Amino acid sequence: MLNRVILIGRLTRDPELRYTPQGVAVTQFTLAVDRPFTSQGGEREADFIPVVTWRQLAETCANYLRKGRLTAVEGRIQVRNYENNEGKRVYVTEVIADNVRFLESSQSREGGNASGGGDMPEPPSYGGGGRGNSGNSGFSRNNNQDPFSGDGKPIDISDDDLPF
Repeated sequence: MLNRVILIGRLTRDPELRYTPQGVAVTQFTLAVDRPFTSQGGEREADFIPVVTWRQLAETCANYLRKGRLTAVEGRIQVRNYENNEGKRVYVTEVIADNVRFLESSQSREGGNASGGGDMPEPPSYGGGGRGNSGNSGFSRNNNQDPFSGDGKPIDISDDDLPF
């Protein structure tokens, strides 16, 4: 059996970071994903899909994602239920993400101004969660520059970039 989903959309609001009583980080946000067709009135419609991330991935999303950012999410669909204050059973369908990719820089949303202005530096895309990434360290640079191009200079790698 297979339960896998890949979504690309824009955040409808800033992610909400919380911690469980055991101190585990969890982030929730909603992704607006355009439908591939228009309505009879010629208008584009979107689905608003709740996404949950855990642990380091949750903290990374909370630090770098903002409302309106184009983002790719990979994970699984989960359906859970609970009883609300009125005694009614409520069902919630959400995506539990184990890989999130930031598809545009914060500068590109602000007209390409790369001079700073208090923005955080762009992070690498990060795949977290309890599952392995099939040989992928979880980190990938998304800037169209080959870090191994033969200019003869050493490559600057911090300990945070190493998977071990």
